[in-house]
Amino acid sequence: MARRVTQDRYFKRAKEDGYLARSAYKLKQLQDRFDLVPNAGRVLDLGCAPGSWMQVEAELVGQSGVIVGVDLKAVNLKLGCEFHAIAADINDLDPGHLKELAGGTFDTVLSDLAPNTTGHGDDLRSAHLCRAVLGIAEHTLRPGGRLGMKIFDGAEFQDILKETRVLFQQVKSYKPDATRDVSRETYIVARNFRGARLMP
Repeated sequence: MARRVTQDRYFKRAKEDGYLARSAYKLKQLQDRFDLVPNAGRVLDLGCAPGSWMQVEAELVGQSGVIVGVDLKAVNLKLGCEFHAIAADINDLDPGHLKELAGGTFDTVLSDLAPNTTGHGDDLRSAHLCRAVLGIAEHTLRPGGRLGMKIFDGAEFQDILKETRVLFQQVKSYKPDATRDVSRETYIVARNFRGARLMP
């Protein structure tokens, strides 16, 4: 069996380019293919630690943009735009407070959240996180907004795709080249948010 190479070319590029983690290139590739983050946009970043995605987002939104990042771990960064980093569990978030911080509804919700992996039921825990992300996106995105979220391929992958299609007009799955070959992670990318469903 081939030895896992942890310090791959993206790891080295991140060091050279000043990004906090190799995951920055996953978002760059998602952006190049799907144009998720608009210039001067408002972005909600769920699972934002250590901050590499926020670094890329700041480049994309520019000085007029706003980023709100959420993670269980505190994040301390210097970015070239307005940003707010919240140390919190995503299940405890108040959508109204998030929109207040951003100055309005978000153009994009991004999630690089992953469960603590054990090798058993990781895909189910990942699907659970995705449902939480969809719930937040439903109440924070503007109509027409965009979503990008990580998911582990597994038993509930197709169900999560279907649930995402209820909320968005265009939904695809995509595995960036920057994702390690041995990883089960992929991304669900969605555009044209239909708007929050009316509660019964």
